[in-house]
Amino acid sequence: MTDLTYSRLQAHLTRLRLHRALDRLDPIAEEAAKHNWTYLDFLDHLLEEEISARHERDVVMKTKLAHFPFQKTLDQFDFTFQPSISERQVRELATLRFVAQGENVLLLGPPGVGKTHLAIALGVAAIAQSISVYFLTISDRLDLLHKDAKEDRLTERLTTLCKPKLLILDEMGYFPLDRASAQFLFQLVSRRYQKGSIILTSNKSYGDWGDIFADQVLASAILDRLLHFSTTLNIRGQSYRLRDKRKAGVFHDLPEPQKEA
Repeated sequence: MTDLTYSRLQAHLTRLRLHRALDRLDPIAEEAAKHNWTYLDFLDHLLEEEISARHERDVVMKTKLAHFPFQKTLDQFDFTFQPSISERQVRELATLRFVAQGENVLLLGPPGVGKTHLAIALGVAAIAQSISVYFLTISDRLDLLHKDAKEDRLTERLTTLCKPKLLILDEMGYFPLDRASAQFLFQLVSRRYQKGSIILTSNKSYGDWGDIFADQVLASAILDRLLHFSTTLNIRGQSYRLRDKRKAGVFHDLPEPQKEA
């Protein structure tokens, strides 16, 4: 490669904004000469570096936009501690085929069993496949709803929450929803129906959802749309957060309430 050709190639890479390819030009050219690569092999390795760099930047950006409260992966989940969960089923969900098909995932179980961990882990896996994700707790949604209502921005907020391919709604059931909140959730679920996937976590079984909503009809309508194309994981087990306390004898499970005769 002549000095003129080398300079022109650097200029082309700079103009095309192929910054990683520009940084890796010299070492890859040296490898190509050392191993007698063909021109196509050289170009393939150079562009692979650029694609890898762009993917890394995309993951960083999408992770920031997702607003995860923390980051967890499936490899960090202790499936042996929660035998009620099928690792095979969760790994299948991590292929993200359910997102491609516009389906939902609902994670049910008591506090501390790993629902949020699994939801975020699936979100992280989605971002690795260049899928847009947004995480939101129901309590945060309630705060935003009241603020948006005062500022007449409910429609704008609804449009924003319909944009990501995967929306994670965490902690359904910890707080009751008034009619306005239930109506907003119904509109959100309806707009995303078969278009954008939802992962929802809840400490309530479906039979108890009527207690969450001020309107039983709305509760049924929301469940109808969420469950039509969905996978439900019922997690039964002890809290991860308290397992070390149990081992140390600091915490003991509360006794089951005695049934009246």
